[in-house]
Amino acid sequence: MGQGLHVIFGTGPVGCWTARALRESGIPVKAVNRSGKRPGLMPADVVVVAADISDTEQAVDAARGAAVVYQAANPPYHEWHRYFPGLQAGALAAATAAGARYVSIENLYMYDASSPMNEDSRIAPKSKKGELRARMAEEVMQAHRRGNVRATALRSSDYYGPGVVGSAFGDRAVGALLSGRKAQVLGSPDRPHSYAYIEDVGRAAATLGMRDEALGKVWIAPHAPAVTQRAMVEKACALLGIEPQFAVISPAMMRMAGLFVPGARASVEMMYEFLEPFVVDSRRIETVFGLIPTPVEIGLKRTVTWYAAHVKR
Repeated sequence: MGQGLHVIFGTGPVGCWTARALRESGIPVKAVNRSGKRPGLMPADVVVVAADISDTEQAVDAARGAAVVYQAANPPYHEWHRYFPGLQAGALAAATAAGARYVSIENLYMYDASSPMNEDSRIAPKSKKGELRARMAEEVMQAHRRGNVRATALRSSDYYGPGVVGSAFGDRAVGALLSGRKAQVLGSPDRPHSYAYIEDVGRAAATLGMRDEALGKVWIAPHAPAVTQRAMVEKACALLGIEPQFAVISPAMMRMAGLFVPGARASVEMMYEFLEPFVVDSRRIETVFGLIPTPVEIGLKRTVTWYAAHVKR
């Protein structure tokens, strides 16, 4: 199942780790980004081409001959409303034209997070970004129900792991510690928070692309048990052989930074994820496909090793 060419729109960490998982299964892969440049994590035998997938003609041409299309492209955080709908429209058009199945890479912003989130959780976004993701997700499933495309969706919490830089536990945490600075944590350091290890996300995306029983459904990627940000920093510091050290970024501080930094301004409405428990229940994908989440201790060890080798200090 899922043989033939798999085309991945987007070559960020999710796109790269999805490609790696597919190549491990012997699946031919083409990756598409705006520059045509190959990221360091992208396997050398993956074809990388340049295209603007918000341009339907370019997207259709890039996905010609695809058996599966993955939409993993992500615009700058502060420009989601301007660019995200167009990216998805191009990707859906490309999958439809190719007669390919479609894997939509999504997040959890649309869910009610007042209890552990699973695939059946109530859609109740608390932010404008959550409202946008909910609308976009519904568009994908409407396209599937209409028979325009055979689609499935993969949703995950905040990523961490090799290659993940611009995330809640990315460069501002691990990169900072390696540079002799305090890790930055958001909101409250002591609320449980589920993190998605990036290799698990890539493996889950590849699995959905290869399995017919995934179609027409939403899946949440494997997540290890939730931990606090304090615990994440302590574990990372233990691996580095240093005393735990972090600074807490409050909503007020984020709003102040947002006066000068568009990405910070766009993050203020999402601070609730770190002020309240944000916990994931991923048992469905674990049970159906046998995908087991990487323990946090192992994921952090691989993360620290990658940062030590790749990030300038």
